[in-house]
Amino acid sequence: MNSIYLLDLASRQAGWLFARQTAIAGNVANVDTPGYRSQDVEPFTEALEATRLAMAATAPGHIAASVMRKADVPAVMQNGWEVKASGNSVTLEAELLKSGQVGRAYSLNTAIVKSFHNMLMMSAKS
Repeated sequence: MNSIYLLDLASRQAGWLFARQTAIAGNVANVDTPGYRSQDVEPFTEALEATRLAMAATAPGHIAASVMRKADVPAVMQNGWEVKASGNSVTLEAELLKSGQVGRAYSLNTAIVKSFHNMLMMSAKS
């Protein structure tokens, strides 16, 4: 039996969230270390791009799906936080914002998995 795509994706996102929270914790631990540069993980959207599902026409009357492409405008990462005189680029405010984002994303992830689990259980009971 193949794994369910949504649960597999949620599991990979939970692993990514763990890695991001670990990077944030390392940044906070080194907030006063001279020369330490703030670290973060690559966005999870790259994992989504690598595992994109494609629609397939299973009958001749089906309309072909249009090919979805990324926008032609490149994404620009901007860091608006200051670098301290010691060369350290970690600010507690930025790290707390990132930590809040991770917490919200993890809560959403678990809520989706719980809802999907409830749907599976309801269909199994029927």
